[in-house]
Amino acid sequence: MNTVFLLMAQYDSAAVIPSDVVCRDYFAPLTVPTLLRKISAGEIALPLVRMETSQKGAKGVHPKGVHLTDLAEYIDKRRKAAVKECNQLAGAI
Repeated sequence: MNTVFLLMAQYDSAAVIPSDVVCRDYFAPLTVPTLLRKISAGEIALPLVRMETSQKGAKGVHPKGVHLTDLAEYIDKRRKAAVKECNQLAGAI
């Protein structure tokens, strides 16, 4: 299966998924500010798309999102690492 197509179905073909939705669906129990901090620090390799350039956004709102293809690539990389780890553990038994 293609992760991009699965995400397109999950998010009704939206190109950019809001950071709070990505956090809720893929990074629970992290909070949105913690997720954004980890991404900014390079701890989570996921590009953020700024939804608007205005500095007058409402307080508490996170006008950033993740492009669907970037999220799919991140998920696929995490899966590849997990499969590699599983195979190494299975070979060690």
